[in-house]
Amino acid sequence: MSTGTAIAADPYVVSCTLAPRFEAVRSAREFARTTLRGWGLDSLFDDVALVASELVTNALRHAMGATPDGRSAERGAPSQVPTQPGRLQAADARVPIRISLVHRSPQVVCAVSDPSAQGPVAREADFVAESGRGLHLVDSFTSSWGWHPLAGAGKVVWALFDAPPESAAGRHRRSL
Repeated sequence: MSTGTAIAADPYVVSCTLAPRFEAVRSAREFARTTLRGWGLDSLFDDVALVASELVTNALRHAMGATPDGRSAERGAPSQVPTQPGRLQAADARVPIRISLVHRSPQVVCAVSDPSAQGPVAREADFVAESGRGLHLVDSFTSSWGWHPLAGAGKVVWALFDAPPESAAGRHRRSL
């Protein structure tokens, strides 16, 4: 699924480091499903999964340097990566892609960090293009979103969701 999952001392702050592979998008969705289920917030899964997919895809395309078809994300030119089928090379291999979910009732934050210092830019929607609408989806499915540079290298893109009151099942699972 990933290169590693770390659960902090706070059960409401969970992170997962994603391998620089195209399968990272699926891993991010699986991580979101497991985490939200543990919090009793299954009803948020569809929205969080869609946004997580978009943010991780953007990290792979722009921070890792290639699109799923193996072309450069910036100009459509053949990419210098992947070095192995399905594997991407980070601009700065010391900074992995990481997804984090934070639950502070009544909200959930989905954050994706990557090695690129360039912030995301929503493009004019082109209804004929196969890509370019991801940040419009993020904006539509969240209460708010934004990004911040990270000290040293990279950035984090975050999305805020309004969470329904936690179910008794979620509270029970955590107390076991």
